[in-house]
Amino acid sequence: MPTIVVDVMPKAELLDPQGKAVTGSLSRLGHGAFQNVRIGKRIELTVDGDVTDAVLAEARTIADEILSNGVIEDVVSIEVVE
Repeated sequence: MPTIVVDVMPKAELLDPQGKAVTGSLSRLGHGAFQNVRIGKRIELTVDGDVTDAVLAEARTIADEILSNGVIEDVVSIEVVE
């Protein structure tokens, strides 16, 4: 069955406290090449049937209205994984 993958990230202009904590940990553990970490969400929607334009549009609506908080997050990608 095909799966629609939705990636959601914090808005670039907002502080990402989880990412900041991981960035600090990486540096303390000797991985200084990484200067910034941002942590987001990956949501997988399994589709019963074919992924049509209508299904993709519905996934976009769900991503924008339910899966993300538009005040602090951006939906950065929606892709189909067969």
